Amino acid sequence: MTASPGDTPQGPPWLEPEAQVLAQRLLQGHRRAFGRELVVSTAAGRPGFQLAQDLFVAPMVVLAHDGSQDPRLIYGNREALKLWRHSWTTLVGLPSRLTAEADRRAARQAALDQARALGGIEGYAGVRIDSQGRRFQIRGARLWSLLDENGSPCGQAATFSDWWWLP
Repeated sequence: MTASPGDTPQGPPWLEPEAQVLAQRLLQGHRRAFGRELVVSTAAGRPGFQLAQDLFVAPMVVLAHDGSQDPRLIYGNREALKLWRHSWTTLVGLPSRLTAEADRRAARQAALDQARALGGIEGYAGVRIDSQGRRFQIRGARLWSLLDENGSPCGQAATFSDWWWLP
């Protein structure tokens, strides 16, 4: 198949305009909750597509879900996609509760509720499962709330880099 004049190649989904807005929301929310940058290069006033790319390739896991009744994942950077063994298209839209085993979901929800009430928490630890049911422990995670352009809550995000596989 030949490209028609005026066709533009499809870019990666994390660089689409709505994903760029989401990346900025994630970065701003982290800064608001913790008083520091999530990704160092974002402090320099880079364009939206560069911020989105920097966040996607950051060396820590970054994951976010929306603010619906049964929250769905709306973002996972490269490290999150690798850890949970998903592609962007299979991760985004997945109910976020499925990142934890059924018997651990109440503890996960309690931490999310605490982060929502406080705007953010640090030092969270818990057990998660990847797409194939393999369990892993996370430690030292930061959870924070996302706000839309009107300042209303619209989701939550998490980041961590300390994790290991469990038997």
